Amino acid sequence: MQAGRNEGVNAAERVIAAIGYFLPFFDGIQYGRYFFLQYPAAERLLQPLFPLLQAYKSFPYSNFIAFFALYLAIVRNPRFSRYVRFNTMQAVVLDVLLIFPSLVERTFTPRGGIGFELLVIFYNTIFLFLLACFLFGVFSCLLGKTPRLPIVADAADVQV
Repeated sequence: MQAGRNEGVNAAERVIAAIGYFLPFFDGIQYGRYFFLQYPAAERLLQPLFPLLQAYKSFPYSNFIAFFALYLAIVRNPRFSRYVRFNTMQAVVLDVLLIFPSLVERTFTPRGGIGFELLVIFYNTIFLFLLACFLFGVFSCLLGKTPRLPIVADAADVQV
């Protein structure tokens, strides 16, 4: 992960860019279920986000609506700066990548043994990656830096 300094980004652009990173985090937080069982203190640290998460999850098709809202209203809107559109596109690409763990989850659901242990490791890895991307993306944006997330930054560059 890298973050480059981006001069001239105003506070509103920083906040709008940071908000986009909530989409993949909220869509992938279910991969933290075993992590939270192993480390309950981590769940307590994220508890301030739970009201937002509950509001997000309470609407039917909220992930679908948020995905297209971010993509169509921000990424494809030339009135927003490249900084905002790039960060939002990074978040959208990261959200799209959550399809792959979902496919693995649907085809590989062991009930115990080594298979279950591998599933727990897989879930924890996905969750920690999402958490790191979320924290790095949000804090970099709030500081006015351009975060370049692994795997998704190049794809976001091409789209913006």
